[in-house]
Amino acid sequence: MTTTRSTPEAARAYAIEMHGAQKYGVHPYVHHLDAVVALLQPYGEQARVVGYLHDVVEDTDATVSGVQERFGDLVARCVALLTDAPGANRKERKAKTYAALARVTGDEELALVVKAADRLANVRACVADGHRALWETYQGEHPTFRAAAFRAGQCDPLWAELDRLLSPACAPA
Repeated sequence: MTTTRSTPEAARAYAIEMHGAQKYGVHPYVHHLDAVVALLQPYGEQARVVGYLHDVVEDTDATVSGVQERFGDLVARCVALLTDAPGANRKERKAKTYAALARVTGDEELALVVKAADRLANVRACVADGHRALWETYQGEHPTFRAAAFRAGQCDPLWAELDRLLSPACAPA
């Protein structure tokens, strides 16, 4: 095994390489990754590493084993948890993914912090950019998502903002 030093900088470089020309709206994909990692700043270096890599297996040719080789076992297990399960549509994929998140314990709970930051970054973008349809999707999923991923005392500030932004008062026009 040739594990790279698992730093946020190394993870960011790898994510940029793997995501290539992908876009997040009108922005390069790293715009989203940087937004997620900024939210993860208080949760430590390992959270930031996973934050940069959270979509790399789901959205690129990267594999969990490749992530494991470069960034270690815990990072790879967290990335695997954050990668949507296969399914015929979003509802089916999310149901499987949320069921897996609901069973997470121990050091893999790091994935739950990253997932909360990812969802918050996505919802912030919906509100800022006026993407009401996607905001409504997140709002509709929120009770199930929260039941699966929330752990009291883990990253309460992220959840408080997420709950607030998904309240009807914050719906994009």
